[in-house]
Amino acid sequence: MLECKNICKSYDNNGVVTEVLLDINFTINEGEFVAITGPSGSGKSTLMHIIGALDTPTDGQYLLDSHDVSKMTDDELAGIRKDKIGFVFQAFNLLPRATVMRNVALPLIYAGIDKEKREEMARQALAQAGFDESRYYNLSNQLSGGQMQRVAIARALVNNPTIILADEPTGNLDSKTGDIVLATFRRLNKEGRTIVLITHELYVAEHADRIITIKDGRIQSDKKNEHRTIMNNNGKEKI
Repeated sequence: MLECKNICKSYDNNGVVTEVLLDINFTINEGEFVAITGPSGSGKSTLMHIIGALDTPTDGQYLLDSHDVSKMTDDELAGIRKDKIGFVFQAFNLLPRATVMRNVALPLIYAGIDKEKREEMARQALAQAGFDESRYYNLSNQLSGGQMQRVAIARALVNNPTIILADEPTGNLDSKTGDIVLATFRRLNKEGRTIVLITHELYVAEHADRIITIKDGRIQSDKKNEHRTIMNNNGKEKI
């Protein structure tokens, strides 16, 4: 469903060329839970931008559901982001004075879906994210960090995207709350969702079934995670 073929990315700053990604090759199949990890400056953020259709490679090919994203126009990239990718960011990116329901339904408003259908879809997404129903009409600035991240996950789910792309989703959370959020991703993956998790923390990456490690713009390893951290929905490890 997602394939990177010989992806390269470089930036030209007044004739000074900086190579960021070099010959990146991998495939992520439907239903996988994959972590992409590496130190700061490794190129993982640039790769995340390409996977998320926020940028295009300098060379190589990126395919998502058989669509060649690598050569798309800005408008075509926007369409891919709207229809195929659900984003979860470190900073949550919620509207602080909007209700939980409105934050989750926002992509549906832009898509022109009527109010009754929007509310139904938002409720379904919030239930999938494990969010407390009694807080659906709270303002997002009345929520804890973990609650805000679950709202962000619900917003990512609401359009039923091909993949959920989570960029450092626990970066603003304490370790216990982070574990609860990671357990939510694990549960969604068990329900059939494809998850791509970008993180610089090995502990976070170890919640995935497969870990792709990047260093200096190249893939250093791509292997099944034999030591996956298994968490329940309360963030406690299950043996």
